[in-house]
Amino acid sequence: MVRMRPEYRRRLTRGGCPQNWGFLCTRSLLACLLLAALFAPPVLAQPSVNARLVAAAREGDQAGVTRALADGAAPNSRNRLGETALLIALKNNRPELARQMIAAGTDVNLAAVNGVTPLMAAAHAGYTDIARSLLAKGADIAAVDRLKKNAMTYAAGQGQTEIVRLLLSAGVDPNAVYEHSLTALMWAAGYGHSDTVKALLTAGARVDFRDDRGKTALDIAREGNFGETVKLLETAPKG
Repeated sequence: MVRMRPEYRRRLTRGGCPQNWGFLCTRSLLACLLLAALFAPPVLAQPSVNARLVAAAREGDQAGVTRALADGAAPNSRNRLGETALLIALKNNRPELARQMIAAGTDVNLAAVNGVTPLMAAAHAGYTDIARSLLAKGADIAAVDRLKKNAMTYAAGQGQTEIVRLLLSAGVDPNAVYEHSLTALMWAAGYGHSDTVKALLTAGARVDFRDDRGKTALDIAREGNFGETVKLLETAPKG
């Protein structure tokens, strides 16, 4: 049996390992750590509190909205379309959530990128009490969107008679002329909304105005074959 000389034994071993293994083990450890870092699942960034608010509004999660507001979310936070949580709630037919955002202090005149305001959305959907709250907070009755429509034209076109009355009481002129020389009466007549037509006539809407095609509200109602609306307009005072 060949005996290893003591100096070689000491050179080769240190603490139970060959002398140069310490360097090799360190390199291996670093390589393993690098591989682990490369193949580890990515750490996803947590959404901001404002993003949480908008997401909760989109999902109709009122509790989530409450939590986000309590955590410091800004009531005026908006999504990529420029919609606040208030506007999202109105578009998605969630009036309770809309009331919550009004109470939270959302700017009621913040419009989306397309120009739609909360008042327009409330008018379109027929949320009279919300429209009343928006007006009390200073909502602009004259604001128009990219289609040049406003709260009154949306309300009249959708037959939201109570909101039409509300807007009239807020100062909207029943004979205001909008895009393409259309009046609120023409919008209501064009969809056969007889109750809305009655409300506008009672408020003094004129039946002799003509749009940019030369048509009156009566002409438009006849085109739509809305018999009841036609009778109302035929018997309405002229001028």
